Amino acid sequence: MKRKRFKPVQWFKAIPHRRYLGLLAVGFGLIWVLLGIAPHDRGTWALENAPAMLFVVAVAIFHRRLLLSRVSYTLIFLFLVFHEIGAHFTYARVPYDELFRRWFSSGFNVLMGWERNNYDRVIHFLYGLLLAYPVREIFLRVANARGFWGYFLPLDLTMSTSMLFELLEWATAVVFGDGASDYLGTQGDPWDAHKDMALASLGALLAMTVTVLINWHFQRDFTREWVESLRVKHPKPLGEEAVARMLAQQSK
Repeated sequence: MKRKRFKPVQWFKAIPHRRYLGLLAVGFGLIWVLLGIAPHDRGTWALENAPAMLFVVAVAIFHRRLLLSRVSYTLIFLFLVFHEIGAHFTYARVPYDELFRRWFSSGFNVLMGWERNNYDRVIHFLYGLLLAYPVREIFLRVANARGFWGYFLPLDLTMSTSMLFELLEWATAVVFGDGASDYLGTQGDPWDAHKDMALASLGALLAMTVTVLINWHFQRDFTREWVESLRVKHPKPLGEEAVARMLAQQSK
């Protein structure tokens, strides 16, 4: 008797799509409630949760018109869970090193050669690594991005939104002054924002590189689609040339 091979993709697809999304929503709701109990700083928790809740609401609103894949929703769920852990403790105080020290003989920071709490660095890396693929799915299904642009645009959006988040942190620091120190979590590093953006970009680059390699291996028309995406579709110049053409058409 042959043993059935475990096929994770088939198991994944066996769960009805919306039911799977509902399970993730319930799971995240429970985690959100638990991590919302007695956070280290309620004000910082609220600041961290404001954009996260807006993101969750957007996913809930648009899921009927644009139901993403189970993979995309799983990646989004994982990122939000890691984010909520940081919101509960504040990013600079997540006790990962203490937990590691309980299980092993030395701390994780010693093992890695770190001199600061780097949970915030990990989250910025995960922002790119986990969210670039859902962004790619949206670009492919809404903007019909193909070939090169289906990999470049998710990377570009990840980099630009990471920059916007750092500007938001700067604006928050200006408004709240010293009260936003836990929210910023720079830990005295003047290059904190630059490193955060670099790590988010690196995570997205890694995610898109893996996606490229998978598609290159399985997609038969990969090369043709890539070349076609870089072909000039409209040879006529835009700018003043396009304005002149529109004026000429209007005058007819």
